[in-house]
Amino acid sequence: MTPPGTPPGTPPGDLERWRLILGAPAGGATGPLGGDAAARDRALDWLYGRDPDLARRGVRRGGGSAPGPAPGDGRADDRTGGDGASVLTTVDWLDDVHRLFPKETIERLERDAVERYEIHDIVTDPAVLERIEPDRALLRAVLRTKHLMNPEVLALARRIVDAVVRELMDKLKTEVRQAFHGTRSRRPSRIRNSRNFDFHGTVRANLAHYRPDERRLYIEKPRFVSRTRRHVEQWQMILLVDQSGSMLDSVIHSAVTAACLWGLPGLKTHLVAFDTSVVDLTSDVTDPAELLMKVQLGGGTDIARAVAYGAGLVDNPRRAIVAVISDFYEGGDPGRLVREVRRLVEQGTCVLGLAALDEAANPAFDREMGRRLAAAGAHVGAMTPGRLAEFVAERIGS
Repeated sequence: MTPPGTPPGTPPGDLERWRLILGAPAGGATGPLGGDAAARDRALDWLYGRDPDLARRGVRRGGGSAPGPAPGDGRADDRTGGDGASVLTTVDWLDDVHRLFPKETIERLERDAVERYEIHDIVTDPAVLERIEPDRALLRAVLRTKHLMNPEVLALARRIVDAVVRELMDKLKTEVRQAFHGTRSRRPSRIRNSRNFDFHGTVRANLAHYRPDERRLYIEKPRFVSRTRRHVEQWQMILLVDQSGSMLDSVIHSAVTAACLWGLPGLKTHLVAFDTSVVDLTSDVTDPAELLMKVQLGGGTDIARAVAYGAGLVDNPRRAIVAVISDFYEGGDPGRLVREVRRLVEQGTCVLGLAALDEAANPAFDREMGRRLAAAGAHVGAMTPGRLAEFVAERIGS
């Protein structure tokens, strides 16, 4: 007997894969597992056997139909089929998955262990931290659990933070360089380059060559604009970042974005984190890994207080961009938040309300508050860090 839909004559190797996919209940149809396949099955069961949906369906860990004991991290788990009791720690499990699975599968298993099943010793046990490969899921886990770590573990966790932040920095630096590779100015240029083509200027300069009968505009004098690396007046970029747990990805990318913008000619960057209090982290912007280790996730949210603090940093209102990165669920005074944003807009400051600043740019936020802030003059939405860099470059070059 083979699993439903399995073609006749399926090789034994394919039956093994079906067995690993379907779990122990399929063993009667696929046959028993042996060797590395059995070890893979044990590793998968150690992790995915925790799924509460299995207990609801009456599936016991390791096979059978009666509910078994709840699985736990490193605790003994009862198995059927004569395996007997076994004890598998997180370190053992990591050793197994690194030996038994390809890299892409290892990354997925480690990510599910941290994010789906919240196996915190992945990032709080020194023996585990020494083995694990840094990735973004682990960075998020470190930032969520660093308050549980002793100094020895924190030092090892810093390796994960450093590695992932360096990867993000390398990627975003390229996007920032492209965005700031000479911003467009209003001066005409003799250099004919498609990137510098002045569409509106070209239309105005060639209106005399419009032929109504053909409905065509013939271009005899194309116009181009010059680019300049120098900015006569200083601009400010003030990032106000909600450090509540739901905004973790945006916190990470805000730190990296601020580091990449830091030191650009003509731009002064500030980074401020807030919950019910406000912490100015500008002095740590050049070391985003250290900055992230100082962020305290969770707590309430007083966005209005943060916006008021940001307004106090503005030197020249018409040369300032204030980006409020939050889900806009205001725990303070919503009316005050709207008033603070309106006051900034009325004085000529560009206000961005970003419900997400990360690579996905999928916003999840209080849409009613978003509408109120948009009505007050803020630009509300979501951006990737690269798009924010482009926005800043366009703004200071206009």
